[in-house]
Amino acid sequence: MPSFHDVSFPFPLSFGASGGPERRTDITQLASGREHRNTAHAHSRRRYNAGAGIKTMDELHDLIAFFEARLGQLYSFRFRDPLDYKSCKPSGDISAADQMLGVGDGVRTHFPLIKSYEDAGGSYSRAIHLPVKNTLLMSIDGTSIPAKNFTFDEATGEVILDAPPSSGAVIMAGFEFDVPVRFDTNQIDIALEAFGAGQLINIPLVEVKDYA
Repeated sequence: MPSFHDVSFPFPLSFGASGGPERRTDITQLASGREHRNTAHAHSRRRYNAGAGIKTMDELHDLIAFFEARLGQLYSFRFRDPLDYKSCKPSGDISAADQMLGVGDGVRTHFPLIKSYEDAGGSYSRAIHLPVKNTLLMSIDGTSIPAKNFTFDEATGEVILDAPPSSGAVIMAGFEFDVPVRFDTNQIDIALEAFGAGQLINIPLVEVKDYA
């Protein structure tokens, strides 16, 4: 990932962040009153505001130091979404059976790491490029795979197995993950008087991704 620093936004600050997925939908109102809805992008993009997590002067200092080290908007970094950072629900424990990555054909060894969101009406598969190191669990047909038998390629977002699963074998995974984001502002503008009075700070972050 170009212009990326493999460092994490301070977790105590991200824990108080607000935000989530954003989708762009074009809506055309027809003369009949019906709507025609279309989206230019297949994938959502996440936006956050990390200002609510800053409560003390020391935390403010940490934020400024992190902003300067990233050269403002220039370098992206890891961000832990406090509401969505596991392959399972936030209250659950990750397991090697959380997410289905694909079905073996006896030849294929590369499987994109994804998290699926679905209900009876539809589904969406989200590409995961920043799993947290040492949390990635894999299984084939319910049998766990030792960590030494697979690797993860951050450039492609794929799990690479040492040997191809047999035809029809189900490949599953579990993991914690971060979101690649950058600062969505060129300036940290803080009035100390307002900060001391409890006014929230505006620290916008935006997910960095290639749209499709």
